[in-house]
Amino acid sequence: MTTASETLSGKTHRDENFPVASWLMSARHRGPILAFYRFVRAADDVADHSTLSPDQKLAMLDGLGDALCGRGPRDPEAEPLRHALCDRGLSPGHALDLLNAFRLDVRKNRCASWAELMDYCRLSAMPVGRFVLDVHNEDKAIWPASDALCAALQVINHLQDCAADYRRLDRVYLPQDILAAHGASIEMLGAARAPPALRLAIAEIARRAFELTERGAALIPQIANVRLALEVAAIQNLARRLARDLERCDPLSEPVHLDKRGFALIGGVGVFRGLASRLARAVRTPPKVRA
Repeated sequence: MTTASETLSGKTHRDENFPVASWLMSARHRGPILAFYRFVRAADDVADHSTLSPDQKLAMLDGLGDALCGRGPRDPEAEPLRHALCDRGLSPGHALDLLNAFRLDVRKNRCASWAELMDYCRLSAMPVGRFVLDVHNEDKAIWPASDALCAALQVINHLQDCAADYRRLDRVYLPQDILAAHGASIEMLGAARAPPALRLAIAEIARRAFELTERGAALIPQIANVRLALEVAAIQNLARRLARDLERCDPLSEPVHLDKRGFALIGGVGVFRGLASRLARAVRTPPKVRA
């Protein structure tokens, strides 16, 4: 295998747990975001491939980065994003940060602490939100709230997939210090049902993810683009619900996901709340008087 295209899993943005460039977003901005998703999806599939060696994976990730920056042979998974970045005058930095996260996935399969997990999220999750904000020309001052929400989404995904990641890839993102504090072990992830100690550890991690979603709520009123704000409001409400579900449920024995109806309902409630809060804010804010 020589290119990332040959490792693709077939997963698309429609298969994700959270909206990716949904109809709420302006069509003008969906293209660059979907190009970013395509690039990241290809890199993720390389890192998770079951038969490639670590050296092969790292070489393919390097090839994706070189193609994105125009330094090597063109890659069909990188070309759409390279053109989108050129058209918008945007840096490839966010995408390159994500490549570094996938390199970590190849080299490392355990997480020692919550702080280490957040360091990983700075490469694997936060650049996604920052890229979306940059596409919309939003103020970089709102990055911290975006970072919190994106980290929450990443942790929720890790919890949802914790059993599959362990069984299929021997990769564990759950912080070992939190597992140990509850008397849980990594090997428990191989059980059909989570033992009580593991359930307690998962619940604590889910609570921390919920706290991150609450910090991320501050992002919604700060976003200038109304359509993007509503998309983020939907995502934030979905994240809140999933984090609460993961506190109560066992992701080893039951899928902690929302079906299409629940996805639409919870996301729709978030959109409604986001719209209502923006309308209320507009009513409270007096118009500027021109001199």
